[in-house]
Amino acid sequence: MKSEMAKVLHEVFYAPMLHHVLTAVMPLRADKTVAVIGHQRDEVERSLADFDVVLCVQEEQLGTGHAVLCAEQLIGRKKGTVMILCGDTPLIQSETLEQMYRKHLAHGGPLTVMTTVLEYPTNYGRIISNDAGHVLAIVEEKDASPEQKEIREINTGIYCVDADFLFQTLKGVGCENSQGEMYLTDIVSIATGKKYPVEKYMTSRPQDVLGVNSRIELAEAHKELQMRRNRQLMLAGITMHDPASISIAPEVTLGRDVILYPGVHLTGHSVIGKNCILENGAIIKGSALSENVHVGAYSYLEGCSLAAGTVIAPHTLLSRGEIPL
Repeated sequence: MKSEMAKVLHEVFYAPMLHHVLTAVMPLRADKTVAVIGHQRDEVERSLADFDVVLCVQEEQLGTGHAVLCAEQLIGRKKGTVMILCGDTPLIQSETLEQMYRKHLAHGGPLTVMTTVLEYPTNYGRIISNDAGHVLAIVEEKDASPEQKEIREINTGIYCVDADFLFQTLKGVGCENSQGEMYLTDIVSIATGKKYPVEKYMTSRPQDVLGVNSRIELAEAHKELQMRRNRQLMLAGITMHDPASISIAPEVTLGRDVILYPGVHLTGHSVIGKNCILENGAIIKGSALSENVHVGAYSYLEGCSLAAGTVIAPHTLLSRGEIPL
């Protein structure tokens, strides 16, 4: 990211990317959610104040396997399923996680790995499978042979693992690799070595599971989340003349038959009543518009409350409850 800020705190669509991951997990109703933190842990902890999570500090960053092992005491229970996710995958969706969890329970094995297929899989761990479709191993990019680098099926970093198997196995994982770290992926080869079947859940939506590792990918993730939001609103009866240019924060509510022209930005806990018209480039922050309000092009409204039928001239600046004539 070329930044002094912890990667998971970079904002994408009005929230740190870590928040999007935690929001996706909520519908699964986990008994406990543990966030393993290390780099800039004070800042990360502050950002999680509104989430029901237990924090686990990884004092030394010794790899993904070590990070999960650090959470053993906090998880406590040695029965049930542990779902492991990365904090830099803000596009992951609850439905995908629920489908993976159901498949894990159905096949009865100790471990399920989420995979996907990329046209250009560089920098991702490759999935080695047998003829039956079971996972034999995950080979990291830096440890892969030229032949293995040709494999396009990759590890997404999301797992469902039986708790007792997970922690017993992690204690046998070594650091004999190019990074000198404890790879979480090694639990796959250990499982297959013990003749346990390792299932895969392959998602057909690779964009939903890819990590954000650059400002370019951050912008791409923002665009995807913005368009998901806009699609939902259009299906609910909102007209958008250029959805790709319109940005509406998750906490904003809109009534039916609102018309939004290109470049409109709505943020804060704004409420837009039915039949409102917001012209090109209108910016509205934390305001309440009653029905049939017409906001002219390139106006800026912040903290305002507008009565039904109000007409705002183009290029108007209103803030903190000012009432237009």
